[in-house]
Amino acid sequence: MDLADSGQLGLDAYSRTVSGVAAALLPRVASLLLRGQGEDGRTRQGSGSAVAFTDDGFLLTNAHVVGATGGASSGVATFTDGTETPFDVVGADPLSDLAVVRARGATPGAARLGDADRLVVGQLVVAVGSPLGLAGSVTAGVVSALGRSRPTRTRRSGRVIEDVIQTDAALNPGNSGGALAIASGEVVGVNTAVAGIGVGLAVPINTTSRQIISALLRDGRVRRAYLGLVSAPSPLPAPLGARLGRSTGLRVVEVVTGGPADRAGLRAGDLLLTAGGADVTDAQSLQRLLFRDAVGVDLPITVVRNGAMVDVIAPPTELSD
Repeated sequence: MDLADSGQLGLDAYSRTVSGVAAALLPRVASLLLRGQGEDGRTRQGSGSAVAFTDDGFLLTNAHVVGATGGASSGVATFTDGTETPFDVVGADPLSDLAVVRARGATPGAARLGDADRLVVGQLVVAVGSPLGLAGSVTAGVVSALGRSRPTRTRRSGRVIEDVIQTDAALNPGNSGGALAIASGEVVGVNTAVAGIGVGLAVPINTTSRQIISALLRDGRVRRAYLGLVSAPSPLPAPLGARLGRSTGLRVVEVVTGGPADRAGLRAGDLLLTAGGADVTDAQSLQRLLFRDAVGVDLPITVVRNGAMVDVIAPPTELSD
């Protein structure tokens, strides 16, 4: 077999994978159109994509897609077979940029949701959406980075979405809310932004986002507990890491004055080891503890400060917009 034949076989395998994912997901990804009235009284129009994730009409999209019109509560979803159905906005969470809508008419079966925590850099991913109003568009690329942060804003404050997936699969306006899938066809992310030429971002599907989706389905919003600290992953001192059997913790970068963490005595420079009895190794491991059931409940936290273990109790308050 010569080199040209070998290259052709590789291309065929790649093409088969991408086309297989496309065949599985294209019928399950819709183009959304919303109209609403902005604060200035003018009619605004928003559009994007959404992916069916239940068999009874619920679709997953971005909060900024359903919020682009200034608060539209309904719209029209169009699938690649030409089927159109009205939908209602069930709930949106700007801090994760996730939203759920429900179609009033029949929809295709659900796409399979995967686990973005199993992704590795270099892994093949396929983006399916409706860029530039073109329904049923497919692009492919690789995971180019993991654990990125994306700035986002609520009406009152700016925050960041943690653990965002970075990919070089081509994304354009309208891809937002569409599916990012792996070779098996499982959806591991919801495309959320174009960060630059050849750089797209997606909100991961993982334990934390599943909690958010469940809250949106149940309550139409996400109640979050708030500690009032900013942290970043940090290596543990070698002797401590060897004793604990892990290599990282969370370094407290900033403590909000008057917040729960401040009142509990946490300080900038503290190295978080555990919270609620669970190991804290990254932002997600702390965030998954801070949902509605944690509001007002004592949260035991262990940190390393000046070489010594320090235990504090910090009851989180509810985060408001």
